[in-house]
Amino acid sequence: MKTVLSNEKVSLRALEPVDIDVVLQWENNTSLWQFGSTVAPMSRKILWDYIENYNPDIYASNQLRLMIDDANSGTTVGMVDFYDFDHHNRRCGIGILIGQEFQNSGYGTNAVEVVCDYAGKFLGLHQLWAVVPVDNVFSIKLFQKNKFHVCGRMRSWLRRNNHYADAFIMQMLVGN
Repeated sequence: MKTVLSNEKVSLRALEPVDIDVVLQWENNTSLWQFGSTVAPMSRKILWDYIENYNPDIYASNQLRLMIDDANSGTTVGMVDFYDFDHHNRRCGIGILIGQEFQNSGYGTNAVEVVCDYAGKFLGLHQLWAVVPVDNVFSIKLFQKNKFHVCGRMRSWLRRNNHYADAFIMQMLVGN
């Protein structure tokens, strides 16, 4: 039986204390910081406190983090974040990370498919959006496979060391 939080490739689940090591590894990987807003390493204590006090109610916290597991083995392969939740306009930003050793295996595409289904059916969202660097061809293709469309280009949006890079805003309408 198919559930809303899984398909044949991936299943999404709540963040658990057992995830601390893999999340700490991903959060402190400085090569990934250029895709988000991280500017400093995260300590085990800070992450532990975050997990311990985590509120999965997107209506209360305006964000939601879900772990992405391989549907067959249960191996954690990535995570997806809903952020900047806008209850009134029923929209939310999403970000996805697939561990380097699991990339190019269909996990990202399948996870975004499941996320979109969940966002429409259970969160009642009308739209999802993502900010994607214009040179991140793999992420652009991942979102396009899941019916996201480039709806704008933001100039000098992301700081990368001593210069700035443009980013696309990509959007998908998920429900009415």
